[in-house]
Amino acid sequence: MTTTASAAPSNDARVFLGTRRVDALSPYDRGHAYGDGLFETLLAHRGELPWWDAHWARLARGAQRLRLPLPDPAQVRSEAAQLLEGLDAVLKLILTRGEGGRGYAPSAQAEPVWTISRHPLPPAPPTGGLTLRWCDLQLSEQPALAGLKHCNRLEQVLARAEWDDPAIDEGLLRDASGAVVCATAANLFVLQGDAWLTPPVDRSGVAGVCRQALMELAEVRVQRLNADDVLGADAVFLCNAARGILPVARLGERHWAPHPAVAGLRHRLGATHPAFVPSQG
Repeated sequence: MTTTASAAPSNDARVFLGTRRVDALSPYDRGHAYGDGLFETLLAHRGELPWWDAHWARLARGAQRLRLPLPDPAQVRSEAAQLLEGLDAVLKLILTRGEGGRGYAPSAQAEPVWTISRHPLPPAPPTGGLTLRWCDLQLSEQPALAGLKHCNRLEQVLARAEWDDPAIDEGLLRDASGAVVCATAANLFVLQGDAWLTPPVDRSGVAGVCRQALMELAEVRVQRLNADDVLGADAVFLCNAARGILPVARLGERHWAPHPAVAGLRHRLGATHPAFVPSQG
């Protein structure tokens, strides 16, 4: 693996070729060139990774679908624990196919290249709930990649670039048919009566770890949703693994008051581990 001679190793990030730590990512890495890889974003609580098993299982499923070699999970977890140093933080794990020449054909002898990096916790959500907007960008449908947390995030980058208003917290994305899929960095749940609904991720979107945990905690129906379904919902929230449940207060002209069903689900999630106890801020 080629390394850049001028790059100094970071105290907050580590790069590995197989089992060997290296100074930097190769400029010929296929993850850098093509997005040929996967990533996981994990919440750490006092250095522990409470959803480690779920994240690794998703990474392994994605690696199988993309035919990526996996590193040793015991080594990844050990290195992550050293990097986290007992802190509350966010850990990002990136796995790529590694170095390759020009051209799309992957090497049959790829050795896993993986990086781990430590980041500060995200800010607490607004006390009254998130303010959302509709994004103009339409998500493409690609069943071969749907559900995966793959490294090509250009759709999300372009969608997030649509606004710079600090009063807007997130944007909702639809596909070409008008079906609502997710937010730029979170899954979507809506309450209709006493039924929780979440969109499928079989054509686009990411099968979130927090989404899956909530589907195991509550009765949730996977159902295609359109804009009217969201605007007509009794309550709406977003979720991801780094921030847990994020209640929504506004989408365009539609406002939602705090709902006891959302508060109850946040309490149930918090009861599974202290890392997910909702902030009082």
